[in-house]
Amino acid sequence: MDFKKFLRGPLVYILLAVVVVSIGFSLLTGSGFKEITTQEGLELLKDNKVATATVIDGEQRVDLVLKNSGDDGENVQFKYATPRGEEVITAINGSNVTTFDDEVTTTNFFTSLLGLIIPFLIIGLIFWFLLSRMQGGGNKVMQFGKSKAKLVSKETPQVTFDDVAGADEAIEELREIKDFLKEPAKFQAVGARIPKGVLLYGPPGTGKTLLARAVAGEANVPFYSISGSDFVEMFVGVGASRVRDLFTQAKENSPAIIFVDEIDAVGRHRGSGMGGGHDEREQTLNQLLVEMDGFDVKTNVILIAATNRPDILDPALLRPGRFDRQIGVDAPDMIGRKKILEVHAAGKPMAAGVDLEVLARKTPGFTGADLASVLNEAALLTARSNAQLIDNRALDEAVDRVMAGPQRRTRVMRDQEKLITAYHEGGHALVATAMNNTDPVTKITILPRGRALGYTMVMPVEDRYSVSRNELLDQLAYAMGGRVAEEIVFHDPTTGASNDIEKATATARKMVTEFGMSASIGSVKLGSNHNEMFGREMSGTRDYSERLSEQVDAEVRTLIENAHDEAWSVLNDNRDILDALAQELLERETLDQTQLKEIFAAVKKLPPRPQWLSSTKRPVSDRPPILMPEKAPIDAGATEGAIDSAPQPAAKRAPRRPAPGVAPA
Repeated sequence: MDFKKFLRGPLVYILLAVVVVSIGFSLLTGSGFKEITTQEGLELLKDNKVATATVIDGEQRVDLVLKNSGDDGENVQFKYATPRGEEVITAINGSNVTTFDDEVTTTNFFTSLLGLIIPFLIIGLIFWFLLSRMQGGGNKVMQFGKSKAKLVSKETPQVTFDDVAGADEAIEELREIKDFLKEPAKFQAVGARIPKGVLLYGPPGTGKTLLARAVAGEANVPFYSISGSDFVEMFVGVGASRVRDLFTQAKENSPAIIFVDEIDAVGRHRGSGMGGGHDEREQTLNQLLVEMDGFDVKTNVILIAATNRPDILDPALLRPGRFDRQIGVDAPDMIGRKKILEVHAAGKPMAAGVDLEVLARKTPGFTGADLASVLNEAALLTARSNAQLIDNRALDEAVDRVMAGPQRRTRVMRDQEKLITAYHEGGHALVATAMNNTDPVTKITILPRGRALGYTMVMPVEDRYSVSRNELLDQLAYAMGGRVAEEIVFHDPTTGASNDIEKATATARKMVTEFGMSASIGSVKLGSNHNEMFGREMSGTRDYSERLSEQVDAEVRTLIENAHDEAWSVLNDNRDILDALAQELLERETLDQTQLKEIFAAVKKLPPRPQWLSSTKRPVSDRPPILMPEKAPIDAGATEGAIDSAPQPAAKRAPRRPAPGVAPA
């Protein structure tokens, strides 16, 4: 226990107050009499050694002044139990006591007053102390309504736009904001109005807060930074008072910038709280709306806010005149990822063979925070192995750690479990390779990592912003590949496919209810998720009939069954390759893209699916699509799923053949 920390804590002051009160009461109530036992007191009375006896009624106490003990005598006292009261009185009457008094206990007025005031005084002092500690100092006890915003000073480490990569559009918009504050006359001369607010929205880790810090580093104006949760306290009205104080400070030092991180803490839809219009968060939001669009239109104060959930913000907060600019900060593309990696690789010793462009291609969908974590993990792994340079091996391991978690080397798997895992992951990879619209399989491993016993990595070769129906059907097929491989080889599926089934079912349901990719349901959005009164987990209402719900369930089941049949057909047609792949996984445990390319060289592709029509009433178009000019030739495997009006025959399940060394069920 830290002794200095204990001395600064409230417990010391509480104990000190208790000691002071105890001493005070002892001084006020002290009588100067020595305490003796009842038997000793009765013997003093019997031996005629008592000069004066006083019986205090109510306290069952006898005060005695003894003879022959100096001019003033010696004072002693003893207490007695109620049944012995008659014996005590008899002993006093039988002794030669010169003075015998009866005293009725009365409470001193000042003692009573102190006994009433001191407990409240102690509680008040403790409450005052705790409040002062909550507010950061004794002189801030009553400053609940003061803003907690931090003013970025010149001594703060500066972040500029040069330190931000992968968000060029957002940087361009924010540079304009900086110019607004620096040269407002240039824009006002052409009738332009300075924006009141800028909302940065996007997934977590994409650099929204970093962009705001870059604005603080670039702008030569006061920059106030605060979190949305800092507005709301346990006391009603504190949040609104802090909003007023924050904008007052900013206006006094205008032009200025206010940055509110995680504004969804106070900016949710009004009317969604349990307290109605008197809810503390709603009062704070109302004050924020007033401050952002008040009567003073010449105040050069710009509010920058960041959130991961723009869909739950109040519409009044998002309208023009408040948040005039809404800038999306998404996960970076391949070029952006390379620039981010270059920023974070600066100052780190990289090996000569490291190519950051290759690493950027291996990490599609990674945010800036993920890429920073990859390089940091690679540096930690390099230092842990006592190496001097960060090489490709460390970077590959770092990517795996960020995606799936650290490798679980202590988990020892039985040989049978390893065999099942090898066939399960091999089924995923083989089905993904045999599909016509999937991305290439870049890695397979049966080493436990995170919560998985193994995993198959399917990475796109380029960034994509939309997914076709055939690509989604391929995803369903290779998601079911692991389960189907277990059924074909072992005839006894395990629980290892639970996550695959969950993801496949969610994808199929979205295809039916959100993407309009079911001919029987049609292009209809089923269900609504606009009502989020109690959070996302309870949001979403069904706005369709029970009959249509049964039809949706049937369509989802049909998609899963078709994916199951396609995976079954692929694995039976390529059973020899599946056995060879499982054998290689058992020997090497991890296979990379080069090794997989050799194993999958003779894979038989799934026949192209027939052309899908949302309705049989619509005619089939034979007109080919317009090709982009000077486009590099696309791999034949990517165009194998071209339009084919011939219906696809139903998949026939081939006879089951057990794995080598496994007896048939």
